[in-house]
Amino acid sequence: MKTTERLLAAAKDIWDAYNEHPFVMGIQEGTLPKDNFRFYMIQDSIYLRDYAKTFAVGVAKAKSLETADLFAKYIPVMNGELNVHKGYLARLGVTQEEMDAARASLDNLSYTSYMLRVAYEEGEAEILAAILSCAYSYEIIAKNIVKNRPESADDEFYGDWIRGYASEGYAKDNVILLETLDRLTVHYTDEQIRHLCDVFVACSRYELAFWEMSWKKAM
Repeated sequence: MKTTERLLAAAKDIWDAYNEHPFVMGIQEGTLPKDNFRFYMIQDSIYLRDYAKTFAVGVAKAKSLETADLFAKYIPVMNGELNVHKGYLARLGVTQEEMDAARASLDNLSYTSYMLRVAYEEGEAEILAAILSCAYSYEIIAKNIVKNRPESADDEFYGDWIRGYASEGYAKDNVILLETLDRLTVHYTDEQIRHLCDVFVACSRYELAFWEMSWKKAM
């Protein structure tokens, strides 16, 4: 079994819970209150700043130029994702002043602090395991939404979010992340793989907590 398959198996129950969460279901049905989505977009924009920093640390930790290039590629990708967020933030009436004054919620701060600790203290494979729980889960969630309710991709408000994460372009980038993690860990011991599973499961739990935080608008 590939490393990524073992990670996904370890977090299966958590990932199944994403698709049943009321926040995700609200996006699928087009019924999520805009105020909840507004809270989420502000917090996710804050999150992406530290997410990009995690890739930046990955550049320094990479043992090959190929892997360093991979991490470096995703830093401007984060800028592109932030541009999508800015489009939604503008539609939701979020001003630059509000963003400048915004602070990370406790769940958000805990998540990014853990992710950055992994980045600073561990190696390139562990960084990829931490990153993957966010990057790949969004693809799976969006594709599941489209599978369950095809018309959701045409929703006047949430359609852009759904189409972006369900797109083939987004999926192709995830394939690179998955294949790289499998390549880097081909000679990992069972103990090392179990540790990667611990990192991946922890970040997956944080992802579920992020949906719950956004549903309750909890700071």
